Amino acid sequence: MFKSGQLEELICLVSALDRDALIDQFHSYQANFPLDFTPEFFENTPLERLRHIFLALCLQCQRLPEQAMIHAA
Repeated sequence: MFKSGQLEELICLVSALDRDALIDQFHSYQANFPLDFTPEFFENTPLERLRHIFLALCLQCQRLPEQAMIHAA
């Protein structure tokens, strides 16, 4: 379970990602289940929806994304 500060940090970090950085996060995220998104999905889905899906992924897996990758974005 995320601590309240971690949840707020996660929301701020995800909201700051641009499309390319967000796609990189999807590709490198170590989920508890397989992720199978096509390049067309990433291309055609609005950025806010991708952010929402990634946030939901992090919440479901109860894991923050790699901090080093986020700070490089």
